[in-house]
Amino acid sequence: MNSQFKKGIIEMCVIAVVSNKDMYGFEVIDNLSKAIDVNENTVYPILRRLTDQGYFETYTEPTTFGAPRKYFRITPSGVKKMEEYRREWTTFLSGVYQILGGNQT
Repeated sequence: MNSQFKKGIIEMCVIAVVSNKDMYGFEVIDNLSKAIDVNENTVYPILRRLTDQGYFETYTEPTTFGAPRKYFRITPSGVKKMEEYRREWTTFLSGVYQILGGNQT
């Protein structure tokens, strides 16, 4: 699979998991890796970019050990982006299913 295409899909998935609840970086990776093959070298740059673009905001929480954790929270702009991704993804999949002769469920 084309790496740029895969990164776009992973970006959509990152927004989706953070839209469900605030998460710190490793938690995002752990959550995603249960369903798709990802690693920190892919996810952390996406988290930084989405934060720079205003789709996420960050805050820190102390831990009982080590440094505080940086959490990512979706912004109203991020919610709109997630809705846009969902519409585009649904349209894209529908077209792929039509081409492949499968049924969209």
